[in-house]
Amino acid sequence: MGGVPVLIIVQNLPVPLDRRVWLECQALRDAGYQVSVICPKGPGDPGYQQLDGMHLYKYAAPPEAAGLLGYLVEFVYCWLRTALLSVRVHRRHGFQLIQACNPPDTYWLLAALWRPWGVRFVFDQHDLNPELFVSRFGRPKGLAARLQYAGLLWLERRTYRSADHVIVTNRSYRAVAIERGDRSTEDTTVVRSGPDTATMRPLEARPELRRGARHLLVYLGIMGPQDGIDQLLAVMDELVRVRGRDDVHLALLGFGDMLEPMRRRADELGLADRVTFTGRADKQMIAEYLSTASLGLCPDAKTPLNDISTHNKVMEYMAYALPIVTFDLVETRVSAEACAVYVPPGDVAGYAEVVDGLLEDSGRRLDMGRHARSRCTRELDWQPQAVAYVSVFDRVTGAREAAAATAGAQVRWPAVDRRMAPEQAAVPPAIGGRRAIDLRDALSFEEFLRSRDQPESAGQR
Repeated sequence: MGGVPVLIIVQNLPVPLDRRVWLECQALRDAGYQVSVICPKGPGDPGYQQLDGMHLYKYAAPPEAAGLLGYLVEFVYCWLRTALLSVRVHRRHGFQLIQACNPPDTYWLLAALWRPWGVRFVFDQHDLNPELFVSRFGRPKGLAARLQYAGLLWLERRTYRSADHVIVTNRSYRAVAIERGDRSTEDTTVVRSGPDTATMRPLEARPELRRGARHLLVYLGIMGPQDGIDQLLAVMDELVRVRGRDDVHLALLGFGDMLEPMRRRADELGLADRVTFTGRADKQMIAEYLSTASLGLCPDAKTPLNDISTHNKVMEYMAYALPIVTFDLVETRVSAEACAVYVPPGDVAGYAEVVDGLLEDSGRRLDMGRHARSRCTRELDWQPQAVAYVSVFDRVTGAREAAAATAGAQVRWPAVDRRMAPEQAAVPPAIGGRRAIDLRDALSFEEFLRSRDQPESAGQR
């Protein structure tokens, strides 16, 4: 296989479950790069697989971390397993560039060890780890906490300084890279986490997912202590117990440290029959739930991290024409604009009131859904981001110039070519037995939007 070989390192999630990283891999492959990935295993994953022309090397995930010592063990274990696999990847496929996706900010050292072999380093910053620490544990006060926080800042600085180029997910992160990381504007590129709306598109609804209710509320994402799942259970309690709604069901799609505690909390609140916990959600499940739901929910609290982070679920809700209810966060407003209703942070009763009002106003939900899909395809789609992303690799490796010089003419790069507008793409075949909506037909799209208000007894096509 030809093309410049690159290695992508991910510790936070398996690939292709990490949807942003998988889109990046596909963009590089389509631009002619040879892509290898090192990441932890998901359930049932093999140690190696070749998937869609890319090489995935995976190691057994570490035990769940608890406390400082647990996190240190996890980081060291993952780092060593990644380092050993990087030797195997280099022997089999080679690589001229390493892209490390955080968290954690530890792989600058591995990149430094490979630098004598001419390997360049791109830092793809998904999280701000110092802000994550403050969001989970508060401002450091004791000596131990201050030392941990200082260590995170040091690791972040080392990563910034070691990188040949820094990729960030939004302008707020770029400001941190420039101010705290002392990087120039030219050395940073914003690549937003937009969905590929040509493939992430609505399917016919599955009314049975509402479990007999008229309305399905949905959350999609990781369930960590900072993700606000407890707030959604409090909202459901307010809707059901205080406001007397018996026509609403909540589906929580995802996994994480808080999954089991939230199952127990739902039982304590008497909501077990009104809340579905799906666990790990694949593409099919995501498409079916988001195509059936009435509202997409974002419960993220206003923390130093959440406020300036781009939340993937926001754009994914929009791709499926879902109106959104969210606490008011800076970067969420940038992403969603008028496709969401914003609630003062921490106001659970206010959040429930907004949800209640939207469920009673089908016309507003329809307008927000139409606008959400339109904005997602026109402004937030992944393809323009793929252009910016691939350009970083072209610049760092010099691949475009080298290929053009060899060919003696301008080279055509597949990932940089703008595709047909997503809404004009042909209807894909049925996915898992569910019909994809013909987005070229305004009447079909309108019928789909209205189908979300029909209870299970309305029947299925």
